[in-house]
Amino acid sequence: MTNTALLSGGKDSVYAAYLAETQGIPIDELLTLRPSDPESMLFHTPNLHLVRLQAEAWGKRYREVRVAGAGEAAERAALDAALRGGRGWVVAGAIASSYQWGRLHAVTFALGRPLFTPLWGKEAHRVVEEEIGAGLDIRFVHLAAEPLSPELLGRRLDTATLRELERLGREVRPVHVAGEGGEFETLVVDAPFFSARVELLETEVVSRGGAHGLVVGGARLVPKSAPAAPANPLTV
Repeated sequence: MTNTALLSGGKDSVYAAYLAETQGIPIDELLTLRPSDPESMLFHTPNLHLVRLQAEAWGKRYREVRVAGAGEAAERAALDAALRGGRGWVVAGAIASSYQWGRLHAVTFALGRPLFTPLWGKEAHRVVEEEIGAGLDIRFVHLAAEPLSPELLGRRLDTATLRELERLGREVRPVHVAGEGGEFETLVVDAPFFSARVELLETEVVSRGGAHGLVVGGARLVPKSAPAAPANPLTV
């Protein structure tokens, strides 16, 4: 039996896999689906090549499956093929996206594999507070909401930043503080259960159509004894 965690590199998928292990579901492999469509509604797309480093730091077996073609049918077929043959749990970090959860549930149900989504239905603020409290070093790598400026890219999502997101949501325009509505995407560069942290060596800010992304061209694992990059405050 193989328990599979769907991992995008972002905070929710990493935290969900961690919660699975704390609740008695050992994760045997980390699986990334790499879509050909950068606007995929089912899968996370920014900096997926870094998940391999996370898996190495976590000491987990890693597998990547490329999605041939664009659109929902192609993405569901790729997910089905990637999970077919296994019999264990499938773990995912969905919080509030009915589109994502519904399709994950349909595929796993058809394959006879139980789906574990420990964050599903939780209040967004609580989820982010838990992720921060668990010691995840979370960085913003994609922004697609008007109140969030490009200066936020690469910066750490900590308690102070969470409070600032909430303020912007009240005073400027509503923002889902967990980014579940596509407002932002994240990358976990360190966690207490990582043996090393991910250091970003080469980055480029790319802006298109009102969205801003941090494209990571080079990264490496460094020992925990090395000084971590500072967490910068949010500026808007």
